[in-house]
Amino acid sequence: MSEIKLAATARTEFGKGAARRLRRAHQIPAVLYGHGTEPVHVALPGHETMLAVKGAANALFEIQLDGKPVLALAKDVQRDPVKNIIEHVDLLIVRRGEKVTVEVPVTVVGESAPGTIHIVETQTLTLEAEATHLPEHVEVSIEGLESGTALTAGELTLPKGSVLEGDAEQIVVTVTVPTVSAEDLAADEAEAEAAAEAAAE
Repeated sequence: MSEIKLAATARTEFGKGAARRLRRAHQIPAVLYGHGTEPVHVALPGHETMLAVKGAANALFEIQLDGKPVLALAKDVQRDPVKNIIEHVDLLIVRRGEKVTVEVPVTVVGESAPGTIHIVETQTLTLEAEATHLPEHVEVSIEGLESGTALTAGELTLPKGSVLEGDAEQIVVTVTVPTVSAEDLAADEAEAEAAAEAAAE
């Protein structure tokens, strides 16, 4: 994953009012921290930051601050649950070659055996990887798998350079035969009858 370059400006005003003013100016409040340094409060360009954190998990930034580049990983993105706008970003300072622990989403590929469905039991896996080569996802193939199959984290092929940090016995994906309950069948029949009556009228 290549670094996303963003120009940041230092913040001198704090609090909710200052944050609102920043967002009205299409900027996002953020804080840079890590490696024993004092936290630095900055403002990031709103649109570019929104696209960056939306487009990839564990976005890696090259922050230009006072003419100096700083590598940082987006560790926490706070969003307004109603407006779905970014309210604040926590950026962890990293260095090239450094190993970091991140949550990586699981992506399922392929089709299981005919008549079966798959259930993703674990949405993300905890991996250790190099800060400048973070995987965007862990690919899990279910091609041809039969009902009753359960894939654990330890059985998966991880992206190159990544090491599993979580429980190797944790079930990630299961394959099963879909079941329909009597209540579901009764509800389906009732809906079909209601639709037929409505059509007749």
